[in-house]
Amino acid sequence: MQISFNPLAERELKDAAQYYEVESPGLGDAFLGEVNHSCNVIAEYPEAAPLLLGSVRRRLLRRFPYALLYSVRPEAIRILAVMNLNRRPTYWIGRM
Repeated sequence: MQISFNPLAERELKDAAQYYEVESPGLGDAFLGEVNHSCNVIAEYPEAAPLLLGSVRRRLLRRFPYALLYSVRPEAIRILAVMNLNRRPTYWIGRM
């Protein structure tokens, strides 16, 4: 299944990767690798993650305090947020 990112989620992804890269060289790439791994799992098993709100599901990243929030549509999977788990938990709701 195809995965697409909401433009704001794409910005969050880039900002987080950049932050981690500044903190420790190579950590930004590790973050992007973990997001890529999670996207592959989501594409293979789109309904495996628990529902968070309505039809939005949450896949936690293994090594980082982030989650991918996404919805499954008939034609594709849409990543709504690359959510920092230490941030306000409902900031992304307007993206649904």
